[in-house]
This record gives sequence, C-alpha cells and structure tokens, in this order.
Amino acid sequence: MNVKERLAIPRQKPRELDPEERINNFDEVCKGFDEKTALLEADRCLQCRRPLCVMGCPIGNDIPRFIDLLHQKKYEAAYWVIRETSSMPSVCGRVCPYEFQCEGACIRAKKDAPVAIGMLERFLADWMIINGKNLSLRCVKSNGIKAAIIGSGPAGITVAHSLAHKGYDCTIFESLPVFGGMLSVGIPHYRLPRNIIGAELYALQQCGVNVRTGVTVGKDLTLSDLHEQGFAAVFLGIGAYESQRLGLEGETETRGVMSGIDYLAQMLSGHEIALGDRVVVIGGGNVAIDVARVALRSGWKDVTIVYRRTREEMPAAPMEVHHVDQEGVRLIFLAAPTRILSRDGQLTGVEFVRMDLGEEDESGRRSPQPVPGSEFILEADVLVPAVGQKSIPVYDPTVKVEVTPRGTYVVDPVTLQTSVEWIFAGGDTVLGPKTVAKAVCQGLDAAESMHRYMQGLI
Repeated sequence: MNVKERLAIPRQKPRELDPEERINNFDEVCKGFDEKTALLEADRCLQCRRPLCVMGCPIGNDIPRFIDLLHQKKYEAAYWVIRETSSMPSVCGRVCPYEFQCEGACIRAKKDAPVAIGMLERFLADWMIINGKNLSLRCVKSNGIKAAIIGSGPAGITVAHSLAHKGYDCTIFESLPVFGGMLSVGIPHYRLPRNIIGAELYALQQCGVNVRTGVTVGKDLTLSDLHEQGFAAVFLGIGAYESQRLGLEGETETRGVMSGIDYLAQMLSGHEIALGDRVVVIGGGNVAIDVARVALRSGWKDVTIVYRRTREEMPAAPMEVHHVDQEGVRLIFLAAPTRILSRDGQLTGVEFVRMDLGEEDESGRRSPQPVPGSEFILEADVLVPAVGQKSIPVYDPTVKVEVTPRGTYVVDPVTLQTSVEWIFAGGDTVLGPKTVAKAVCQGLDAAESMHRYMQGLI
C-alpha cells in the first residue's frame, strides 16, 4: 500500500455503548477496535522515517514497529514491542491522554486525523487477555534483596514489575483497601474495568511481588521500620490524592460540599452517597467529567459542570467531553463560583460570576477575568469542586525526606533519588498531577536507579 492509499483511509471509530443504555450502568463505554477495524487503522500509519509519535510518548514506545507488526497480524510480537518500554499497556491504552501525547505529535494530524495509536495499543493488550496469553516477562530467581514500594498506582506498579524481573523481593504497601491506588478509586469502571487492573495484579503476584493493602506508611509503620526490616531501598509513589479547594467561605463545613477525589473514592469503593438530586461540579478536567458521569449513573439526573474557561480549553480528554455531552450533563462555560449558599448548614445553591478571557497566563492560556455585575445563582443540593489535586508527603518524623514548598519530593532529576540515599520517589508525588504514561516513565527510571543503588553502583 502506497502513501496515497494510506492517506485515503479515514480514521476508524471504536464501538461504543448507546448513551441511553450506558447511563444506567458502569459497563465500559468504549469497546475499542475489533480485529478488522484495528487492521484498517494500522494501514493508516505512514511509517515515518522520523516518527514524531515516539517523541510525543512519555515512555518512548516504538509505535511504528508495533503498528507494523499489528498490520502483519503478529499480535503477540506487537504486544511485546510495547512491553519493552511500558509496564501496563492495557491501562495506558485506555486512560492515557494520547490526544495530547503520541497522537498529538502524529504527522497525519497536520492535515486530517492522527492514527488512533491509543486504540491500537489497547487492541493488542485486550487481544492478549482474551486469548489467555502471558502478560509478563518470565520471572527470574530471587537474589534475596528486598525493596519496598509505597503506593500501588502506575509508578509503583512499574517499579515493582521492573525490580521483580531483576530478581528483587518486592513488597507493595498500599494505604487503600484495594490494589491500584487511584486507578481503582479515581477512575470509574466505565473507563477502566477492574479486570484490567486485576490482570496487572496477577502478573505481579506471579513473580512473587507481595501486596499489602490497608497499610499506611507514616502511620502503621515508618520508613525507618522498613529499613530496619531489611528493605535495601524504598520507592515513594504515593500520588497526588489531596483535592485542592475553591477557597470559598463555608466550603469545609457546609453539608453537601465534597471534593471530586473524595466523591469518586467513596462511590467507586461501593459506598452510597445520597445528598440530593441537583449536583453542580466545578472544573474542566477528567476528574470533573468523571464525577458528573458517576453522579448520572448513581441516579442524580440534574447534573451540571461549570468551567471558568471555554470548551476548547478544557483539559479533559476530548472523548470524555464528547461522552458527557451525549449523556445529558449540562455544561456552563466562562463562569466561576464566588459564594456558597446554605440554610442551617445545608447547601442550597452556589453563586457564580461570568468570566471573560484576558491576557495569556503562565500556562499559555488566556486568563479568566470576572465580569462585574454578571452574578447568577444555581440551586444545588451537592457541590463537588474538582479543580486539581496536590501531593501530601508521607508523615514520618523518623526520616526527614526533603520536599518542595508545594509538597512534592525533591529528587535528583536523573536518578530520582531523594535527599535520603536509600529512598527514591516518582510519579505524581514528584511531578504533581500528570498522566499515567509519565508516572510509568518515572517508575522505569526509578527502578533502574534503585537496581544500581542496591548493587552498589551509585
């Protein structure tokens, strides 16, 4: 097939559940590509001599090579090309913002639609699971050296996977009662089915990784305890799970106000939250979108998202914005909350002011400015701020690990070693809230540095 023929193929669309059907359950909305569609989409790849998509991938996946093997129907070989750099393609293929990463760099995006790289990655990972293939490298004999991983999110899973396959005895300590960190309690089932996370856990356990849930380091045991128990190195991958506040009076004490992260964690852990019918969500990222869509599926029919910028500037994945639109959530743009309204301590509404976009801020986006006299009120039973997360470092007076003013760990930019030589850190707890792929990338770097440290090479 020549270039002209490849360019003539339109971008393929994945199968999706009908909006009226899906708002009544938590089934996975996007069903991905079938074999025929995946092969047709693979034909769209131009196999560039200078593949910009690889440069756009935080992990550096060899995208042209795995797509070429997929094209040849060598699915298992294609999967293992991805596994050369990625520890969890089944997860990344679903939740990575590939529109802004690999696909955003695809040369085809300059004139039409980029190759659906994320969907092709997902197809290969799902093909492996459906066909009962082994998802992990062959285990190696233990070298008797122990390593501790704090947090079972993408960075922690990656560190444990990499070190276990080098022969280290790894133990993951997770404060939540479930494995997966925010993958399990921060991303709804309709975007990331729990059997996918379960497959990652099974692959780790097959190589002897011990997972201890419900253990909070800094409370149930200290970093010093871990060192004294013989763990030669420790990785801190605790993520960014603390919600940022709006800064409005009454935000913390008014009943009916709860953060997006807390709401998702409770709902996705099986707890029922019955606070009323009218839900107002503040924010434009994936957490705000997820809160709104979970609220719909939980029976709250009057759900509104308010964002202070425009639709085009929403940081949420375009597909998620499209889905929330289809499902009937009301979207209000260019408005910001100014006051919480309550009666006898119970939320009754939220006052907003219209916004106008002014000069560009440090992020390169135009900064929202309030329009005087444009205030309006939305009645609400529940207010869910979803305006960002921050990292809270492990509280441990026995070991002082240096942190930045914003609560992230200070690390060597190459080795990810902290101010304590046997402690390493990576993912959101170093970068702040970022993507799964970036957390995986840091997990790979940290694992290599921990290996070198435990072998006396650094």
